[in-house]
Amino acid sequence: MDAIPQTQDLPRPGGFPSVRYKRNLPQRGPSGLVIFTVIGAISAFGFYRIGQGNLEKRELHREKLWSRIHLIPLLTAELDRDTYRRNQAALEREAEIMKDVPGWKVGESVYNTKRYVGPTQIVVPEQS
Repeated sequence: MDAIPQTQDLPRPGGFPSVRYKRNLPQRGPSGLVIFTVIGAISAFGFYRIGQGNLEKRELHREKLWSRIHLIPLLTAELDRDTYRRNQAALEREAEIMKDVPGWKVGESVYNTKRYVGPTQIVVPEQS
């Protein structure tokens, strides 16, 4: 067999034209620095608003606590009046129920002690 002579593929005389490999993309949108600045400004404004909201919430909480503190005497007096009214009604019911029992003293403690025993309040709904 005859060997085929190998020849190298060479450029044409004068060479090939240069290949343009530079990317030519149009700039789209704002730069990274502008985006970062805008996000930072929005975040700073958000933190400012959160701080203002926290101050407002703290002030409302303080006002609520002081209003409760100032209402305590009024609520205590109202509770005392209600307790007295209920106690008097209970004594009247006791007197009505135990009127036929000889020697029964209305309002006397049923406990054999000198210690104070608070009144027991039992709410019995009326039967209809």
